[in-house]
Amino acid sequence: MPFVRICVTGDEERPTSEQKKELIAGVTKLVGDVLGKNTSNMVVIIDEIPMENYGIGGKTVRERHKEKQS
Repeated sequence: MPFVRICVTGDEERPTSEQKKELIAGVTKLVGDVLGKNTSNMVVIIDEIPMENYGIGGKTVRERHKEKQS
């Protein structure tokens, strides 16, 4: 059974409920098409990571966004 985990930044950037539905449906179809797997039991999890818990280049995503806005 395929298992897919999608990680995205949360907070104000988190995907809407509709976007999550589209991600789950789209990823399920893609995995089924590419791997030729039966997707009836496929698991897709979307993790929303708070921007304080997500770092790039030694800074949190929130810090990087603040720097870009300045």
